[in-house]
Amino acid sequence: SNLSLFFLFGKSYLHNYMRECFILAPSYQEGRRGRFLLEHAAPFSAFLTDSFGRQHNYLRISLTEKCNLRCQYCMPEEGVQLTPKSELLTAQEIISLARLFVKEGVEKIRLTGGEPLIRPDVVDIVGQLYKLEGLKTIAVTTNGINLARLLPRLKEAGLNAINISLDTLVPAKFEFIVRRKGFHKVMEGIHKATELGYRPVKVNCVVMRGFNEDELLGFVDFTKDLPVDVRFIEYMPFDGNRWNFKKMVSYKEMLDTIKQRWPELEKLPCEASSTAKSYKVPHFQGQISFITSMSEHFCGSCNRLRITADGNLKVCLFGNSEVSLRDHLRSGASEEELVQIIGAAVGRKKKQHAGMFNISQMKNRPMILIGG
Repeated sequence: SNLSLFFLFGKSYLHNYMRECFILAPSYQEGRRGRFLLEHAAPFSAFLTDSFGRQHNYLRISLTEKCNLRCQYCMPEEGVQLTPKSELLTAQEIISLARLFVKEGVEKIRLTGGEPLIRPDVVDIVGQLYKLEGLKTIAVTTNGINLARLLPRLKEAGLNAINISLDTLVPAKFEFIVRRKGFHKVMEGIHKATELGYRPVKVNCVVMRGFNEDELLGFVDFTKDLPVDVRFIEYMPFDGNRWNFKKMVSYKEMLDTIKQRWPELEKLPCEASSTAKSYKVPHFQGQISFITSMSEHFCGSCNRLRITADGNLKVCLFGNSEVSLRDHLRSGASEEELVQIIGAAVGRKKKQHAGMFNISQMKNRPMILIGG
């Protein structure tokens, strides 16, 4: 089939095939679909396309395993054994790998952790990424503690999207969930981001029964006067977070609770590869979204890859197979060899994750060692 020829010969074959179909065939010459495919298919790499046709144009890079909070759903209470610094990716290695992925078609890079904003060279890394031709979005996921202080420099360096983790609007409960102080610093970070023109500022809220499901309405109300997108995330199983099905509040349950208070809640359109189901209360400045990884997975449209702080490529957040790009990079692998290694890993990506009950039994890294 033409699809198998694409996987065999890559983008040059597809480009010629599209040209023949949509430029040389007169009946298609004016077709909008033909022009779209010609413009979009040619540059995308076969190496970042898996066996189910999913094109991976979004890369998440963890900058550090360290964090200045101890969130209960992310890090085991006893902490984690950190990788020695010499085994973590250097800034130069991060940029080298990012350049390779962007050359192959990645358009969005998100910096995660740990807490990425505790890495001393984070502003410089953002500035180096900004120089990569073809990269459209540089984002960061942060706990917000250092955000207000660093954001003006990060924005100047090229950061154009922000996700801030906040699981409660009650300061005392914040300390209980994250095992540290800092609520007011996070709020300051959210307000600084809106002041500096970030639209929307995404606020990530992991909803856990018995912890914060009673704050759903408060978080929706938080969107009334602020241009924020509060994203309610279903509680997910990772090593050490003592995941329990009873603690998970499903998207449907959350939506029902919110609709009882705001029956006029409107569903918003979303992109095909979006992980979020978005809604808005009419006349509110902001909006809300649901990340339904457990109850209604979005594996079929997944466009994401992850690189851990120690340089391992993970093709699925919930999968435990990893490939060390760091080791290949340090042993002098050429760009072509690295691309082949990445392509092979992407090619092995499964159709979907194993389901929440199976995932909870599987060996995987704690979230802090994956990079949110």
